[in-house]
Amino acid sequence: MIEKYYRRLLDNLPSGIVVTDKNLKVVYTNQAFRVLFPSEAKRGTLGAVCRCSRDEKRCGYSDCAKMCTLMHAFEDSLYSNRPTMQRVMFTTKGEEGEKELSFVLTVKPIADGICMGVIDDALETEIVSELRSAKSIQQKLLPAGKWVAGKRYSYMYIPCRDIGGDLPEIYEVDGSACGVIADVSGKGISAGMLTAFVKAAYDKTTPSPSGAISKLSERFRELGLDEKNYITVAAARIDGDSITYSMAGHNAPILLKSDGGITRITLNSPPVSNWFENPRYFEDTIPYKKGDILVLLTDGVTECRNRRGEMFGVEGAIRTLSYARTGEEFIKDLEYNLRAFCSDLNDDITAIAFDL
Repeated sequence: MIEKYYRRLLDNLPSGIVVTDKNLKVVYTNQAFRVLFPSEAKRGTLGAVCRCSRDEKRCGYSDCAKMCTLMHAFEDSLYSNRPTMQRVMFTTKGEEGEKELSFVLTVKPIADGICMGVIDDALETEIVSELRSAKSIQQKLLPAGKWVAGKRYSYMYIPCRDIGGDLPEIYEVDGSACGVIADVSGKGISAGMLTAFVKAAYDKTTPSPSGAISKLSERFRELGLDEKNYITVAAARIDGDSITYSMAGHNAPILLKSDGGITRITLNSPPVSNWFENPRYFEDTIPYKKGDILVLLTDGVTECRNRRGEMFGVEGAIRTLSYARTGEEFIKDLEYNLRAFCSDLNDDITAIAFDL
């Protein structure tokens, strides 16, 4: 009777509770824990009960156990016979696929090797789950194909956080291939919301790159955001033998010519922002030949720094491009070179390459 009373009491606690024996096998979980980790297994290894996304069948023995903060928390408490508390990042399998959980785990030794773990910060856990959903949605907004209006393209999109602040757009208008790359201020959730605005507000029906940026600027000003918020944009329309382009405070596009040489497009206009009352955006047209490669990229590429504080720079991008035979080859080489140059990519990195 008393045991049933205590179980009912534990099941009504808002914090998740899991109890392990001296072999770190789960012997009890309460209702709050089972909501966080919906698993058919109520006893057994931590990996099985928590539905670890890595290797739940070999929990405690596989290589990933060495990096498992959940396992380490219980081990530390068991062997030291003292309470431990730490932040745990854990990926579990749910009905909708994998989800990332973040929570504070307090483990307390009770007696005879039995340890009780208490999970708090359920609200933050929910936020992390929502961030994962937002990341999935943002990934689905990325370009899906490799061809547009008869032009082959490749791109790279590496957000430095779950939610990125860069936006690559590739589409067709009046039979011409168009590429747009935008970089919004900030990082994380606020940047992700601003990129969603750009995705919706950028006019992909107008053939004029400067006209589309001007309309984006008008829509942006209607938001009434402060001066800390801004958007840089580079847009290009590729016709039969020419490229019409416009930029708003963005990195200059680069054109690799098939007969040798690099052309940096220098025309520029101010970022999309509330810094100026009547900003004007211009466009220009340059010729190209079959076999040329057109590249658009964000400052996450050029401003990437190594441990010595040196920047990858436009020169690094041009050097990588000069060895490429195709846009796809350039994108692969660029990612390799960036990761070799800087082990910690601390900004969103995006690049688009068109084979002309």
